[in-house]
Amino acid sequence: MPSSRIDNLLTRASELALVSDTARLDIELLTCHVLGKSRSFLFSYPEYELTSEQALQFEEFFQKRLQGHPIAHLTGTREFWSLELQVEPSTLIPRPDTECLIEHALELFSHKPLKALDLGTGTGAIALALAKERPGWAVYGCDRVPEAVALARKNAAHNKLARVQFFESNWFAQLQEQTFDLIVSNPPYIVDNDPHLQQGDVRFEPLSALTSGADGLDDIRHISSRSPQWLNDNGWLMMEHGYHQGKQVRNILSDNGFTNIRTMQDLAGHDRITAGKISKSSGERQKHHDE
Repeated sequence: MPSSRIDNLLTRASELALVSDTARLDIELLTCHVLGKSRSFLFSYPEYELTSEQALQFEEFFQKRLQGHPIAHLTGTREFWSLELQVEPSTLIPRPDTECLIEHALELFSHKPLKALDLGTGTGAIALALAKERPGWAVYGCDRVPEAVALARKNAAHNKLARVQFFESNWFAQLQEQTFDLIVSNPPYIVDNDPHLQQGDVRFEPLSALTSGADGLDDIRHISSRSPQWLNDNGWLMMEHGYHQGKQVRNILSDNGFTNIRTMQDLAGHDRITAGKISKSSGERQKHHDE
């Protein structure tokens, strides 16, 4: 049996290179998880030998990673905006690109108290990050999946942000009579039957959190058409979308009465976040029409 020293385990990153662009990091995270240690421990004690039980657990995780299982599902956690979030197969795994939505939302609004709603909250990542940075905000998050709502509440408690309120709702369907200054969302925006859905980590994530019709924009259209009813005067809607969808999303927002529309880029310089403001000069809320 090969040695279970830390330095020997780390050399196995080459075996993961065919299935992961972050093979070395993957190995480090799996080793840390099995040992219950930080990454600095790996570098400080490369000669440390895993117990037979730890070695078996590492091998089980390693083989699953070779099959494509996401690291976050194997370790059960993912870091997002300095938060430690538990993840489950019932929700989308938070991505670094979504942190750009947080940055732009914080730039748009100061510390002045306001009400914010995260639609399709999943793990609660967006809502919790906003609440952490803006203690004076009243932040809410909703999801149609009961397991996601339970997970978001668990993440709120773990990160000492229990004041964030999570509830079950299919987009706006179960919202009570209230309005918000900011609505944010990372909705599904991949086209149905996209071949990339059969590759990489997304194979193990719920399709309902990824796909949205023939052009990937069905949910963005729905959110854009309904949001005006739930936004206060001069309230903002901000959504994540695909790198090639910026122009289409801007047009959708414009068609639904939004102004000051802008598209912002992710870490790679691709269009990723589009926002727009709704003004109600009459002071009356727009009526909501169910399809």
